[in-house]
Amino acid sequence: MLFGDKLLTVIFYASLAVFVLGTLYKVYRWFKAKVGAQAPDAAPGERMGAAFKGVVGMIFSKKLFTFLEALVLDVILGRRQFQVDKMRWIMHSMILWGFTLLVIFHAFGNLVNPWFVGEYYSTLNPFWVLRDVFAVMVFVGIILAIVRRVAKKSPRLSSSPMDIYAIIIVTVIMCSGVLYQAAQMTSYSMFVEMVEDWAGLDMMDDEEDVQAIEAFWVADYGLVSPNIEEPDPDMVEMGIDANDSYCASCHTASPKAFLSYGFAKMLSPMAGVLDGSRNALKYLHLLACFLGLAYLPFSKMFHLVSTPISLIASRVMDENSLPENIATRQAMELDACVHCCTCSNTCSAMMASVTSGNKLVLPSEKMQSLKKLANGGELNADELEAVSYGVYMCTNCNRCTAVCPSGIILKDLWMSIRESLIQKQKAQPMVLTPLSFFRGYNRARIAPETYGAPAQKAQDAVAGKFEQLAAKDASIDITQASSAEANPMFAYCFGCQTCTTVCPVVGSFENPEEELGLVPHQIMCSLAMGLEEMASGSKMIWDCLTCYQCQEHCPQKVPVADILYDLKNMAAARVLPEKQTESRKTK
Repeated sequence: MLFGDKLLTVIFYASLAVFVLGTLYKVYRWFKAKVGAQAPDAAPGERMGAAFKGVVGMIFSKKLFTFLEALVLDVILGRRQFQVDKMRWIMHSMILWGFTLLVIFHAFGNLVNPWFVGEYYSTLNPFWVLRDVFAVMVFVGIILAIVRRVAKKSPRLSSSPMDIYAIIIVTVIMCSGVLYQAAQMTSYSMFVEMVEDWAGLDMMDDEEDVQAIEAFWVADYGLVSPNIEEPDPDMVEMGIDANDSYCASCHTASPKAFLSYGFAKMLSPMAGVLDGSRNALKYLHLLACFLGLAYLPFSKMFHLVSTPISLIASRVMDENSLPENIATRQAMELDACVHCCTCSNTCSAMMASVTSGNKLVLPSEKMQSLKKLANGGELNADELEAVSYGVYMCTNCNRCTAVCPSGIILKDLWMSIRESLIQKQKAQPMVLTPLSFFRGYNRARIAPETYGAPAQKAQDAVAGKFEQLAAKDASIDITQASSAEANPMFAYCFGCQTCTTVCPVVGSFENPEEELGLVPHQIMCSLAMGLEEMASGSKMIWDCLTCYQCQEHCPQKVPVADILYDLKNMAAARVLPEKQTESRKTK
């Protein structure tokens, strides 16, 4: 019976079953989730087949060497983390390898260790001391994690409930384990059990040997005995020989386990309480382990599975990989994110999160909402607008992808999600800004029948009620413009058309009036007459590159480029959500 307890054995197998089923469910979801509008409409079975084909193709190609390099350098040694943040690399390595070695040589010690030493006892070296060495590694990592998130919190580093859970569950497992071993060292009842069951001595018939061993253990092994306050030196001397005869073959000196022994000495005044709490500490330690195991597929800790796969996939896959495999990789990448916020610290659009009050501009904060969307969840209107704004503010600088320690190709992820979001929304004015250049650059990856729709919806929205540009022979009622709307700034413009002549956007069309609606000098003329709606309806203001050629060459010093920029913002304000508009007014 595992753990010497039927109930604990049942709980362990139940936790293991939940872990296995949860992991299978999460992996299946990778093959089912659809990330973005460009993801192929392939069934999970088809995507699994494509993944198998990709793995076989990788094995029988030169990419196998790339796979081995990524496995050793990125997964095992953590090269990407080391390059980005050495403190975080130390933290991660201490926790990962300390905990992994504890699982192998402690949790599975009865299965693994006999391969190395034949007959295995957990109380013998090297396992007696190595267990504490591995525990110290984990504690160092935990301390660094707490310092990083609390004491020396880096800019834009936020802690989600999952981040807190990860630190707490590991801390509880480690502290309860160390305290349990310390309680065993000080426990008199444990000593009696050991003497009778393992040393083969009788407390009455072998009283002299028992007392000698007891004195020696009180003096050197951290035992707290109700019978001895100050051990007699002669009895201790006798105890050395008795210990060698009865105990040394299966028990290394307690001080070798320096961490547990240190806690045992520190807590020796509470030895009686600890002795009575040994079972409670044991149950706490094991139940925390079982909870962590069962909840692992549904928590941040699942990155132990997904992140290594992400690191390898990012190295062996390229843009020519099967679309089904790219879709699967992007779904998996959502689980590989550990919310370390490294990407947010380097994001070129990060200041937009401050000015707009929208934290979803930051890459690390978008991931949870995107995960919900990819798995078929629904966002309310405010959440959808916030994540759309955050995704569209991306400048595609690729900094986040370059520094991501999990190997997530974030730039492609933003591209996929962005296209899906703007197709769903009624109008997104940022489609008409230079932030859409990357979308145009990747036009070949977007279905032709859907490419132009978002821009057309946005243009229709920002043009307001003005429809006269559609009819060239329509008359313009200039009486609708009051004198208050006519801006004296434009009185200096005498229609010389210099701004239109030097404009590179106008020069790129054979028939600019047909393509742009109004060209710069016509926009200035409209504004001079107070026809703001007419000027705002021109496509020119959205195609303006803000190169300032028009403004620099204007002989009358009319701020043409600044005016076009203001028109763009005024037009966009018509379709921006009310909450976002008010937020901008207050900043």
